[in-house]
Amino acid sequence: MTAESVIAETESAESVDGMTPETPRRQLAATPPLAPELAASNREGLAFVTLVAIAILACLAHLTGAPIFITGGLLAACMAGLAIHLRSKRAHRRTAALLDATTARSRAEIETLADRMWEMQESEERFRGLIDALGDLVVHRDRDGHIVYANKVFGDLVESDPRDLAGKTLVELGIDVGIVPDAAFSDHECLSSTDVAIRTPNGPRWFSWIELSVREKDSGTVSHRAIARDITARKRAESSLITARERAEYASQAKSRFLATVSHEIRTPMNGIMGMARLLADTSLSLEQQTYVNAVSTSASALLALIEDLLDYSKIEAGRFDPEPQPMSVREIADNVVELLSARAFAKNIGLGCHVEPDVPQMITADPGRVRQVLLNLIGNAIKFTDSGGVLVSIARARTETTDRICFTIADTGPGLRDEDMERIFEEFEQADGTSTRAHGGAGLGLAISKRLIAAMGGTISVSSRLGQGSEFVVEIPAISAVEAPQNRRNALLGRRAVILSRNAIEADAIARTIRANGGTVDLATTAAQAILYAAGCDVLLIDAAMEENEGRLLKRLRQSGFTDCEAITLIAPTDRGMLGEFRANGYATFLARPVRDSTLLRVLLTNHVGIVAQPPLEKRGTPSVRAVGGRRGGLSVLIAEDNDINAMLARATLLKAGHRVKVVGNGKAAVEAVTDAAHRNRFDVVLMDLHMPVMDGLDAIAAIRRHEEETATPPVPIMVLSADSQEKTRHAVLAHGASGFVTKPLDPEALVNAVEAQVAA
Repeated sequence: MTAESVIAETESAESVDGMTPETPRRQLAATPPLAPELAASNREGLAFVTLVAIAILACLAHLTGAPIFITGGLLAACMAGLAIHLRSKRAHRRTAALLDATTARSRAEIETLADRMWEMQESEERFRGLIDALGDLVVHRDRDGHIVYANKVFGDLVESDPRDLAGKTLVELGIDVGIVPDAAFSDHECLSSTDVAIRTPNGPRWFSWIELSVREKDSGTVSHRAIARDITARKRAESSLITARERAEYASQAKSRFLATVSHEIRTPMNGIMGMARLLADTSLSLEQQTYVNAVSTSASALLALIEDLLDYSKIEAGRFDPEPQPMSVREIADNVVELLSARAFAKNIGLGCHVEPDVPQMITADPGRVRQVLLNLIGNAIKFTDSGGVLVSIARARTETTDRICFTIADTGPGLRDEDMERIFEEFEQADGTSTRAHGGAGLGLAISKRLIAAMGGTISVSSRLGQGSEFVVEIPAISAVEAPQNRRNALLGRRAVILSRNAIEADAIARTIRANGGTVDLATTAAQAILYAAGCDVLLIDAAMEENEGRLLKRLRQSGFTDCEAITLIAPTDRGMLGEFRANGYATFLARPVRDSTLLRVLLTNHVGIVAQPPLEKRGTPSVRAVGGRRGGLSVLIAEDNDINAMLARATLLKAGHRVKVVGNGKAAVEAVTDAAHRNRFDVVLMDLHMPVMDGLDAIAAIRRHEEETATPPVPIMVLSADSQEKTRHAVLAHGASGFVTKPLDPEALVNAVEAQVAA
């Protein structure tokens, strides 16, 4: 079947089906003749007639008696003509057959070429239709930027026929995509991309313009082939996101400013409440009045802790928390925190112990304030939720080939946590018991803040727990720039054997770990009968003062039961220091104050005590003694610049009670005048300056005083800033303005006196 018949059948079939969609139809042109067609001629008949005529002439010549050679010649000519005719006819047939074969081959080749041209045309139309269907712009330009080809989408965008765009440049169409220099594609091609804005009647539209600049290897001809996709929706989304982020940042900043302002305004009256409560506690009060004053102080401290948590949370939420790494002692911070919280543990009659492994570095680089804050939160929570048993703080070093970390472990014997609560408690405003009948209060921010603080320092915090069996929190921080602890005491207690008699298993275990870590051996006992079993070979006996009886009868009984030559040490609570004389009289060589520090324990065990170590009598908190500082009699001359009457009265009363002379002014301008007054005979030793005051604030007043000192070559007077804003940036700002120190409100009377006297001494 020929191609024409197939196409004819296809066309007839399509004409019958009226529902067939219109598609590009193949157009067949008539094949031109391979040779011009000539009018038909009867050459074969003429030759036959000629031959017959020659034959007739030969017969006539023979009949008429013509010479034989004439007759023979005519017959020979007739035969030769016949032979030539037959040969010509045979050659003509061969030529015709060859032409027919050639024509057939040519027709087949033409048909094949026509099919290929149709396929190419169909492929090109399909390709262009696909490009247009994608909705992307396609532009082909020459080296000078003139358009060689543009698809229909581009034509519709610029409202022009694509065929009319040939020869134009993008600049003429109001499109600027930049120019790619020839050097950029000296290696035959260069791919570039940019975002291009194109103006349309419906407003500007954004396109991601990707262009491939190509240099032909042979001819060196350069062309630019570009495809661009509409990203207007993405640009609008990005703009919306930026706007939303700016609004969120502004809202976060506004929230932070609000919290800072509110906390400042709260801390200012809190300073008066707490300070006055402490001053009132120093007066003669009945037991009932003392109880009420203590309740006021406790409630104010709880409110202050909540304010601190809110401030920290607001700073973290606003992304303004940056750790301030500096050299710090892990042992010192842990011991200080444990001692600070020991009063809470003793009030609940639970144990609190701390053990530091010997290989823990002496110093590392971290943020000591934030580490202390996290430990205060975790240990404070453990004490709060533990009603029996105790809390053990362990510090160890976890070192591998690639990492070096310090691990703080806080284990308690509290109620424990359910599995579903162990992740939730690290979220904001979440508590293990969120019901209205919970036994313990709190805002639920402490653990969330601690987790973020540790993460900011490159560490981790985790918890493991079983319901009813207590919890264990583990904090890990990097041991950066670690300074190793001296190793000369690694086996300092080698050969020493101790017995600890205490019902407080937590504290006894912490002491035992320290002794074992330094080479000694130790046995634990909870009763005197049990301790007697370990008497053999014991050279030091540690007895909990809470188990001792009148007149030291417990120690005497133990001495009679085998502890004859061993050194006796009593473990006392801070409130039992007044009984040290009695303990010494009953045979105790020395004492250890609970919770026991590792360093103190080693020092006591390595020293051969023959009598009790003299201890200075404890002063009642909040009643600093009158001291002569720097050889001055009659105390220091202090200027207080404070606009709040309550705070001024608190600071004035505290310093007067400490034996110092005080003058109070109400604003920064008055403070500057008081310091710079030439007629003022006695120069102030210290200036206490509030930050926020009318007329002139604290920073401006400090700057004015420092300028006056420079102009008059006067030695700078120590200026300490009083502020309820405890943020680090505020502290740095006041120090940068020339302040000598910083005291945070609410004021601690004893801390205030110590800070003032320390400034003068420095």
